[in-house]
Amino acid sequence: MNADILNTGNDTTILAERNKVLRNTYGLLSLSLIPTIFGAWLGSALNFSPMIEGRPFVSFMLFMAVAFGFFYAIEKTKNSGWGIAILLAFTLFMGLMMTGLITRTLRFSNGPQLIALAFGATATIFFGMAVLANTIKRDLSGMGKFLFVGMIMLLVAIVANIFLQLPGLSIAISVIAVGIFSAYMLYDIKQIIDGGETNYITATLSLYLDIYNVFAHLLSLLGIFGGEKD
Repeated sequence: MNADILNTGNDTTILAERNKVLRNTYGLLSLSLIPTIFGAWLGSALNFSPMIEGRPFVSFMLFMAVAFGFFYAIEKTKNSGWGIAILLAFTLFMGLMMTGLITRTLRFSNGPQLIALAFGATATIFFGMAVLANTIKRDLSGMGKFLFVGMIMLLVAIVANIFLQLPGLSIAISVIAVGIFSAYMLYDIKQIIDGGETNYITATLSLYLDIYNVFAHLLSLLGIFGGEKD
């Protein structure tokens, strides 16, 4: 009887810790959207897009170098308040990097509507994956390897298309990216629920990247298929 009570107590404690990580992750994730929006606005105000679009390959390599620098710094500081500060600085940087896409979208007469639609669709996908992660009982940790391979192949295609500039490949990349990062949302939320991820700063970074990529590629697709010119 005492063993049963002890086990029940342990289970309750574990569940409470996992729910705390999930709550903190969602809270920090919501906060991270503010620097992103500000960064995109600042980039537009400063006409930042020509600086990152003039030499796409060089810009891409610089972006990857800076991004991985942030990843390293966040990993090293994830157990302190500095981790939050660096994460928010990273989301500001990512907002700046979205300047080109936002600027191109706003050139359409229905640009603001496309941005709102992409945001709404991304929120719907995230909500759906969160509900699904709470519903599925099976372990999804095996998904990680397949998703990682898919992401690497996606990056190779992105680099190739910097030189090829094929419209069809651009569309295919965006469609596949939406699928991969939507699945990553499910995987990352499920990791928190199952206790595979116990640090909310790291969890926030993962989910932020999922949301960012889904939004960016959805917006790109909406611009291609739904953009209206004056």
